[in-house]
Amino acid sequence: MDFRRIGQIVPSSNTTMETEIPALFRGWEGHHRGGPRFTFHSSRMRMKKVSKAELAAMDRDSLRCAAELADAPVDVVGYACLVAIMSMGLGYHRESERNLAAVMRDNGRDVSVVTSAGALVDELKAAGFRKISLIAPYTPMLTGLVVDYIKNEGIDVQHHIALSIEDNVAVGARDPLLLLDDIERLDTRGVDAVVLSACVQMQSLAAIQRAEDKLGLPVTSTSICTTRRMMHEIGLDPVVPDAGYMLSADNKSTAPRATALAG
Repeated sequence: MDFRRIGQIVPSSNTTMETEIPALFRGWEGHHRGGPRFTFHSSRMRMKKVSKAELAAMDRDSLRCAAELADAPVDVVGYACLVAIMSMGLGYHRESERNLAAVMRDNGRDVSVVTSAGALVDELKAAGFRKISLIAPYTPMLTGLVVDYIKNEGIDVQHHIALSIEDNVAVGARDPLLLLDDIERLDTRGVDAVVLSACVQMQSLAAIQRAEDKLGLPVTSTSICTTRRMMHEIGLDPVVPDAGYMLSADNKSTAPRATALAG
């Protein structure tokens, strides 16, 4: 049987990326009979509180995680923390992807490294979305950094909601269906798309399709954009049922390749 091995660099308190990412790949398996199957392999960085200091310390530890994952025959690696990248400075996802890919190569594994921050902005731009509204679990200060980062990439953020949850375990434990109530107070007039969860720890997969049907416009999440980018990097047709526009057959866009394959 043809297996593809999915590597993830994950904050130690993250409980969502190792559930939502596999769920989306399993959805791909069910939709593409006879295609490859997937296994999932993670290395973890210590982080409990979503603060700028802890995020910076965690990001430094990501290089160790890349070296560990290089010991396994992974086919692609995803860095699973959006705000850690976006809080490090505008455009930092490009530097992070280069550095992590270099560590992988130096340790004998030349594969693409996808950051969730880069995947979100690249997939939104590739789909032609230039104005969005979003929901994030972070404090207003950190959410402001996320908004500024996305705007710097050429995407206008019309409105955002900051839920002000600092405990990362609490972020992951939040009922994703509460997002269906949150969108009632999100201004979506005139936007191209809604990012229902601008965070890979805040669960949203169960609400994506329902929110899209309710709003009548594309709804996505950082986890979905990260999955789509990883699927492209390993040569898969990125179509998964009931996961919103970004993983539908209607989305024909192609984001730029990740750093390791782009050279």
